Amino acid sequence: MTDIPADLVWTRAAPPDATGPGPWIEIAFGAGDDGEAPVYLRGTDDPQTVVTTNRRKWDAFVLGARAGEFDHFTEGVREGGTEFPG
Repeated sequence: MTDIPADLVWTRAAPPDATGPGPWIEIAFGAGDDGEAPVYLRGTDDPQTVVTTNRRKWDAFVLGARAGEFDHFTEGVREGGTEFPG
């Protein structure tokens, strides 16, 4: 298991007008500026569980999201929560 640096600066991904504790996703960038530099993700409802990837994969995900590659995942999702069809 990878050790998570204690000095990470976590950025919360929440709507600008969001209030309350979420749950939200938080992102922190580890040391380094190359494609293998670590990127950490966690949920505010379980901050001890951290997913680690690298900057190259994170950048590919962000660019894909911006390009609409994941829009099909929003089917059945409504503002304020998830609505599952069926």
